[in-house]
Amino acid sequence: MMKKVLILCTGNSCRSIIAEALINAKLDGVSSDSSGVKASGRVNLNAQKLLEQKGIWKEEYHSKTIDKVLDNEYDLVVTVCDHANESCPMFPKVTKIIHVGFEDPDGKDFSAFIKTYEEIESELLPKVKEALGL
Repeated sequence: MMKKVLILCTGNSCRSIIAEALINAKLDGVSSDSSGVKASGRVNLNAQKLLEQKGIWKEEYHSKTIDKVLDNEYDLVVTVCDHANESCPMFPKVTKIIHVGFEDPDGKDFSAFIKTYEEIESELLPKVKEALGL
């Protein structure tokens, strides 16, 4: 049975997109979506470039608002920024929520995106597996 995870951020342009792509690429039996509390409506070009370089970019990755996913059923919701953690909405179905915060690389050079990718891979993926009992 496929486990469903939602990655929630403020703008849904960098951290949550990177986390969504990493979960989808590296965690067997887990499917991830991402969303923003105040979605920017765009994927940061450096985030896309990095995911393309890593070979895990998919054209369906895009910035979307929380209302687009609120009615979906998730086994786990992960907030990756403090603002999303503080304003995380209540989901209609009982859903486990964890917070694993990362610094926003938006507006910084490409090396900041590499650092964020590595932190998400080393810190977030094990916590998602643990929270899902994998």
